[in-house]
Order: sequence, then C-alpha cells, then structure tokens
Amino acid sequence: MEPVLIVLVVLVVVAFIALIKTIQVIPQASAAIVERFGRYTRTLSAGLNIVVPFIDTIRNRIDLREQVVPFPPQPVITSDNLVVNIDTVIYYQVTDPRAATYEVASYIQAIEQLTVTTLRNIIGSMDLESTLTSREVINAGLRGVLDEATGRWGIRVNRVELKAIEPPTSIQDSMEKQMRADRDKRAAILTAEGARQAQILRAEGEKQAAVLQAEGEAQAAVLRADGEAAAIRTVFEAIHEGDADQKLLAYQYLQTLPELAKGDSNKLWIIPSEIGDALKGLGGAFNGMTGGNGTPPAAGPRPVDTESKGAARPRVETREYPKIDPE
Repeated sequence: MEPVLIVLVVLVVVAFIALIKTIQVIPQASAAIVERFGRYTRTLSAGLNIVVPFIDTIRNRIDLREQVVPFPPQPVITSDNLVVNIDTVIYYQVTDPRAATYEVASYIQAIEQLTVTTLRNIIGSMDLESTLTSREVINAGLRGVLDEATGRWGIRVNRVELKAIEPPTSIQDSMEKQMRADRDKRAAILTAEGARQAQILRAEGEKQAAVLQAEGEAQAAVLRADGEAAAIRTVFEAIHEGDADQKLLAYQYLQTLPELAKGDSNKLWIIPSEIGDALKGLGGAFNGMTGGNGTPPAAGPRPVDTESKGAARPRVETREYPKIDPE
C-alpha cells in the first residue's frame, strides 16, 4: 500500500503544479510572451489565460505603462570646443511586446546609447550659448530621432527632457561676471533715466507754478482795479445823488489839511484856488450858526495848527484850476 500511496501523492502534486501552470493571470496594463518549445506562440493580454503546462512557457512579462528613465550625465563637446555635461530623461511606452522582446536584446540600454549618440550629434553643431538657450530645439531633435529608431522595437518615445546643462566651472564664472556687469549696467541706466525724469517733472512743476502764480497776480490786479473803479464810481454817484454844496466841500478840505501837514518832508503845498471860496462859504455858515456875534458854537471841528514846535513851516501856494460843475 505504501508505494501506491506515494504514487498518488506524486500524481496529486503534479496535477496541482500543472493546474498552476495552466492558469495564468496577467495584471492590467501588462502583457506576457508565450513560447512553445522555444518558439513564439502568442502574447497574453490582461486577465485570465490558459496555457498548456510543461509545453508553453512564459518568456517575458512586459509593463505597457509609460516609463520614465533618467540617464546619467553625459559629456558632450560643443562646436566651440567646450565640454558640457547633460542629464536627460526619457519618457517611453512599449506598444508591441513581441517586438520589444525579439527585435532588441535590451531596449533600455539601446535607448540610452542612442540618446547619447544623438545628443552628441545635435550639440556638436551648436555653440555653448545656443546650447544653453535651445532646450526645446534639442528636445525636439532627440525625440524625432529616438521615435524613428525605436519604432521598429515596438517602443514609442513620448518625451525627451534635458534635466541640466552644466558648462565648465571657468565658463560659469565668466557667465556670472558678465551677467553681473549687465545687471549693473541696466541699474545705472535706470537710475539715470529716473534722475532725468525727475528733473523734467520738477522743471515742469516749477513752470506750471510760475504760470499759475502770474495768472493769479494778473487776476488779482484786475479784480483790484475793478474794485477801485467800482468804489470811485460809487462815491461819484453818491456825490451827485446827494447834491453836495460848497459847505460840504469846504468841510472836506478842512479835514484834508491836517493830513497834508504831516511829515517833515512836506515843504510845499499846492491848493486849488476854489478853496478860498469854499472857506468863505464855510465862514458864512458858521456866522449864521453863531448869530453873527463871533461866538463859536459849542461843538465843531478844531482849527488845524500847522505851526507846531520843531516842525518846518510849509510854504502854501494857491493855483487856479478850472472850475468843475457839480452837475
């Protein structure tokens, strides 16, 4: 019984292993290459698949998702004989698992070497300045060459990016000095422009202020003259409306005489001849008010003393002026 039991156990184990090899579960976004006696048979897609155990074998499992592969820095010589180190990143995707398995031994290594050679060809025709400022041109050139070469490998290159372009240390120092000089130059130009603009604005402000001040003074003079003219017109109209007589004019003359006597430099007075007639009329008016006895009234204007002590006595001249008709 023991040999039979051993045989049964062996058969069960073999059946279990055969069952495991028969059922193949492929994850999503993956594929598997099936070979029968070393010859390609088919490609298994995602899901549950049945194969013949011990006859069909799984050669390779391939991820169909987009892959990102960074490559180490590569020294590249530009057209002006400068060595720069360039880091690249490749974004690719396997579109044909069979071609990726049988058309190339290692598509990752093949893509890396193709990227290095293509990059050297592109950078070799450009100088350092063009290399530093033409990332998009380099990326487009790399992608075109890689996509064309890897198409028969069942691989599609979606993007190629340059992570870094590192020129030599001496060139970096020279570039930093040049950039610093350019920034200083731009700062000096901006400072000079700002100073010039400030001077222009200041001059324009002073000009406008002077113009406004002159206009204000002119308007003030005009208004002052208009006010004086209006005052004279008002006084003139008031005199004519009040029908001023000789007595009022004589009284005004008497009020003006003290003002004429003020000051040490008043040596000569020029008085119109009509003032005599006015004073006579004023004297007659005073006689009428006192009753003709010569007694002064209780209240009235005091006579003007033009002979004060210490003051030079001015010389009075009487001149004839044309008579003015009050009407």
